[in-house]
Amino acid sequence: MTVGSLFSGIGGLDLGFEWAGFETKWFCEIEEFPRKVLNKHWPDVPIIEDIRNVTGKSVQPVDVLIGGFPCQDISNAGDMAGITEGKRSGLWSEQFRVIRVLRPRYAVIENVANLVGFGLERVLADLASIGRDASWAVIPASATGADHKRDRVFIVSYITNNVSNGIQGCAEKAFSWLHALQGFSDGRGLAEWPERSVQNIHPFRRGADGISTRLYNDRIKGLGNTVVPQVAYLVARAVREHAEEQGEWK
Repeated sequence: MTVGSLFSGIGGLDLGFEWAGFETKWFCEIEEFPRKVLNKHWPDVPIIEDIRNVTGKSVQPVDVLIGGFPCQDISNAGDMAGITEGKRSGLWSEQFRVIRVLRPRYAVIENVANLVGFGLERVLADLASIGRDASWAVIPASATGADHKRDRVFIVSYITNNVSNGIQGCAEKAFSWLHALQGFSDGRGLAEWPERSVQNIHPFRRGADGISTRLYNDRIKGLGNTVVPQVAYLVARAVREHAEEQGEWK
């Protein structure tokens, strides 16, 4: 199944989906350094710089639309204003617009866990208003063996045939086994991993190896804004499992 990516960053979410067998068709990323990373690893995949330029004419249709809108106004490190127009997290409106226009079979939305108390109701209500079901779970990176918690909420939205179904129904099944992972901290979340395992990721220290401060700033920002690919892989596996059950996997 094909994937379109919004707020792509350095591609952590996209890498997890590709591990699960999905094919990325296009990215959308406004920052220069993450675009360089995407170009290096996906040289043949086009990148649109501004989400406002993502339309039904500018990109090809995809089966799955993935992306995490900015969290600065939602996270504990920000002002916790929630999804507010005119602020960075207000870009949820643009992500929702793209979902409404492209009508992907699945839409996967990622954000900090604080979204549960500062905007989740808005996201679910918007999705329900266009006939999309949704399920969500907060998954820590530690569930995949990482040595830090890094809670993130993942919402999977699925097209329903009945608007009155609201946010309840079939997509919840895709997340049923993910809920069991919450609270894991010892790496037992999944028995097998793709070749590039979390075990191969090593810590680094700022300024310890002579790399310029500017480069470190770009790298640290890119890492801070991305999704741990092993967690993304869990979500992608759940989406694929649901698609296979529905006879939609191709």
